[in-house]
Amino acid sequence: MKHLRKLLLLVLVVLVAGWGLNHLFQHLSASAPRTSQTTKKSTKSDPTEAKAETINWRKPSEDKAYPNLKAHPNAWLDVNTSRQRVYVKDGNKVLYTMYCSTGTGKKNGTPKGTYHIQAERGKFFYNQNSGEGARYWVSWKDHGIYLFHSVPTDKNGHYIKKEAEQLGKSAASHGCVRLSVSDAKWVYEKIPYGTKVVIH
Repeated sequence: MKHLRKLLLLVLVVLVAGWGLNHLFQHLSASAPRTSQTTKKSTKSDPTEAKAETINWRKPSEDKAYPNLKAHPNAWLDVNTSRQRVYVKDGNKVLYTMYCSTGTGKKNGTPKGTYHIQAERGKFFYNQNSGEGARYWVSWKDHGIYLFHSVPTDKNGHYIKKEAEQLGKSAASHGCVRLSVSDAKWVYEKIPYGTKVVIH
């Protein structure tokens, strides 16, 4: 009789332990899809971020209107070479952010420092040595050497798509600051002589 009781008790313990393990596995497997859903949600946000980084090199960098510089007579241009952005600022307030591509390496790097918009500007240039031109150029150093201008063109004025697609993503110029076509046009038409330019 004692042996039978011990045997029944042992069977009961095994059944309870088995039920407990089974319950635990069910709980874990039920919670697993929630974890994968969380992972799916986080990967869903990645394309949105990538979409936000899709850059149309022909259009304005932002969906909003360009700032009215008459309302901001002390506006200046802050060129961040590590971020590949040009910030139109009034004091420390950012009025507008533009995608850009600055110079590559030591030889073609964009000079760092504080400069001012110079008198020279034009609608188109072509440099035979580099095999590239651009539209809407505005000089900020060495009177026609260092410029803000559009993404590059060939000698016929056709945009070089491969170069244009670097805009806002990486340094790509010979030292100038490349902008989208619309942004370059706005700088050409609206940024006045003497405007401060800080490159860093």
